[in-house]
Amino acid sequence: MTRIYYGWYVVAALFVMLTVASGLAFYNLSVYMNALVAAYGFPVGAVSSATALFFVSSGFAGLLAGRLIQRFDPRWTIALGGVLGAGALLALGRVTELWQLYLVYALFGAGHACASLVPATTLVTRWFDRQRSIALSVASTGLSIGGVLLTPASAALIGNLGLEIAMPRLALLWFLGIVPVTMLVVRGRPAMITGSGGAAAVVSGWTYAFAIRTRFFKLVTAAWVLAMLAQVGGIAHLFNLATTRVDATVGATAVSVMASASIIGRFAGGWLLTRVDTRRFALVCLAGQSLSMLVLALMEGASGILFGALWFGLTVGNLLMLQPLLLAEVFGVRDYGRIFSLSQWLTTLGVASGPLLIGVLYDFQDGYVLSFLAASLASALGWILVMLAQLPPANAQADAGVAFGESP
Repeated sequence: MTRIYYGWYVVAALFVMLTVASGLAFYNLSVYMNALVAAYGFPVGAVSSATALFFVSSGFAGLLAGRLIQRFDPRWTIALGGVLGAGALLALGRVTELWQLYLVYALFGAGHACASLVPATTLVTRWFDRQRSIALSVASTGLSIGGVLLTPASAALIGNLGLEIAMPRLALLWFLGIVPVTMLVVRGRPAMITGSGGAAAVVSGWTYAFAIRTRFFKLVTAAWVLAMLAQVGGIAHLFNLATTRVDATVGATAVSVMASASIIGRFAGGWLLTRVDTRRFALVCLAGQSLSMLVLALMEGASGILFGALWFGLTVGNLLMLQPLLLAEVFGVRDYGRIFSLSQWLTTLGVASGPLLIGVLYDFQDGYVLSFLAASLASALGWILVMLAQLPPANAQADAGVAFGESP
């Protein structure tokens, strides 16, 4: 009987972690916004500023998380995220002043960073080589599942019980869905299971200082700033675009189609990436996102909007996992956590500004044509940057030694 590689148990634990982190944080921010405005009368703009602070805090905390994961067992960083996130959700039900809201959102952003993509992609990179794209596609599917399952459920819970009663329950779910699962199942490296030490614990790859100075790192990171600007902005405004052009039913359907397509696209992409060049596949996805934004900008009827949402969804999950895959493939395992955390922190500029930019252009034109044309252009510019990001020469790599262990 063939023994299951332990890395797949790690992937399963990361799937659960990302489901909870996305469902109660990223996708739930709009739910909290509506509840806070209704319960406490906070201005929408003030809560929106707190949401922006969440992303800024998450970006800075991601840098620290990358350093901590490099030096210590990643489980302690994830546990820190579990404690900070649970504490923030618990406090969110008791805020009465705006300064308290900002403090809670800053802590929540830090907790989210410690229990989301930085540790997840670092662990997948350490445990997998040949099947890394499949492992990452499985783990990161938790991001979509969280939005599909936990966000509607938590919205109903808050609607029925109110913030003060609902938030302690969500805080408990955050803690239980992140800390026990990862502490019991996750291991930082294959050597922690095999018991091998010495040279097996030494990993290969570029040093952080060398990698971040390369043209490849700079251009790929800039490309993903633009790609995430278009993607997150498009996701945030897709419901409203479909609702204003047709009706709320089409709006809800468009979001559902996009989310479902992202799951299918991510699994298909993980399989394809075992057979095609990662950089070329990234170019296809960036071009696809650009064209989907163009379709959504110009289509007025329900069928055209739903087609655009389907096309958009197929690119969403793939682009999210292609950034860590490209960086891991080129720069290796050695300082991956720090390299990715810096790239992701800079990408936060696009994540935070995308919804704002599309909203501003919507107000300027009183419609979404110009907004989604701008999103299409941003994706196209990202495509150009990846085209220009030629791979560094192999002999320029600063190798730290042999890779640890065997991974599938």
